[in-house]
Amino acid sequence: MTAAASRPPGTTGVAPRPDARFLRALRGGSVDATPVWFMRQAGRALPEYRAVRERATLLEITRDPALCAEVTLQPVRRLGVDAAILFADITTPLAGMGVAFDIVEGRGPVIEHPVRTADDVAGLRAFEPETAVAPLLEAISIIRRESPVPLIGFAGAPFTLACYLVEGGPSRDFGRTKALMHAEPATWGRLLDRLVDTTIAYLRAQAAAGVEAVQVFDSWVGALSPLDYERRLWPHMRRLFEGIADLGVPSIHFGVGTAGILGLQASAGGDAIGLDWRISLSQGRQIVGDRAVQGNLDPTLLLGPWDAVEEAARWILEQNDRRPGHVFNLGHGVLPGTDPDHLRRLVDLVHDHGASR
Repeated sequence: MTAAASRPPGTTGVAPRPDARFLRALRGGSVDATPVWFMRQAGRALPEYRAVRERATLLEITRDPALCAEVTLQPVRRLGVDAAILFADITTPLAGMGVAFDIVEGRGPVIEHPVRTADDVAGLRAFEPETAVAPLLEAISIIRRESPVPLIGFAGAPFTLACYLVEGGPSRDFGRTKALMHAEPATWGRLLDRLVDTTIAYLRAQAAAGVEAVQVFDSWVGALSPLDYERRLWPHMRRLFEGIADLGVPSIHFGVGTAGILGLQASAGGDAIGLDWRISLSQGRQIVGDRAVQGNLDPTLLLGPWDAVEEAARWILEQNDRRPGHVFNLGHGVLPGTDPDHLRRLVDLVHDHGASR
């Protein structure tokens, strides 16, 4: 076991910073300015990241603690965001379950042997983070020592991971996944149980290594109907958030295309609920109640003129009406081709908007 993985939360040797505006906002506290960070803020939009990618693949970066730390901190230095997010892929823990995969440029994760039967599920290994992701845990310790802002750890949600495993890669309709879910509910349940166990262990190890918040990404959950979410996913998500409730770090529950299931998603857990751009911030706040919210600018706007970005950002801030418990973000990740100067201007705009009430 690595030293970082063996430490209990809060004993990384770096002083905690609960008064950071990002952490205060997640807990619903008032802040001097709305905090802002961006999903996929470390990536192809930054020229310094592209320079790193000329000598290392994504997987190689995540397996090199110093390089992973460097890439994680690049957007903090350039953009002035209020949080760093650990650089990794949502499929990172799958290797520790014995799943062979590659990340194909322009396509995403591709699974060598998809998981589609009860025997396939039974063949998945128990995830042991201290051996499976030791370099990533070491990177967390480096980032905590060097970062001026809180560090977010993250994991892919069980449904999204199941989609990759069953489909074998990205999909448009997730037909194989839904077929397994309905035709073999026992196999589906065992697969989700294994993935929940993995996600809990993964996030707990990140918290022990020093992350100050965690986000659960459910990129594909918007493909589910409310009925399927409630009966075939909700109990698993509830167990996941119960399994990390004692970590002492706030959690963000984020999904894409979730307007129709947002209430169910919020009831499953998470100290803050991430919103995509398909719902207004005010509507989202009404649905999730007194929970903090994160979001929710359409990321494609950043590919166009600044005037459109400014108009939408100000509208979102006005929708929030200076209420505590808002973290500004995009409704999904930064897209390749985004102008970093737009991102920096957006950070300044949000900060200049002023304090919460």
